[in-house]
Amino acid sequence: MYSSIAPFHLAIPVYNLLECRTFYRDILGCEEGRSSDSWVDFNFFGHQLVIHYKPKTQDNSHTNPVDGKDVPVPHFGVVLPWDVFHVFAENLQSKNINFIIEPYIRFEGLVGEQATMFFKDPSDNALEFKSFKDMGQLFAK
Repeated sequence: MYSSIAPFHLAIPVYNLLECRTFYRDILGCEEGRSSDSWVDFNFFGHQLVIHYKPKTQDNSHTNPVDGKDVPVPHFGVVLPWDVFHVFAENLQSKNINFIIEPYIRFEGLVGEQATMFFKDPSDNALEFKSFKDMGQLFAK
């Protein structure tokens, strides 16, 4: 459909702006952009992520089963190159990230084989980072 990837813009709610600012900048390594007292822009792997302050509300967590794991819904993240994913996962493990789903290979030996991991930011937003062994299978059935 597209010959090149256009950066997406995603704005998410956070109930602790300072903790999340530190998380995205120092833990995930995202460069900080513009900000105010109630929001902060980040370069999220080439995309624009904005964290917006929103008071904490009740837990609305939900999961769906995928490959025998309880995948949090909603979630967002980035598809990384295979080698970059593994280095990034090791970096997160060294920073003692509390994974919802530890890094592992999903659909091993099948169409769509991928490495994946899930964890939450300090405001309970679920993130998934993944990588396809064959990027040409990103949308394969």
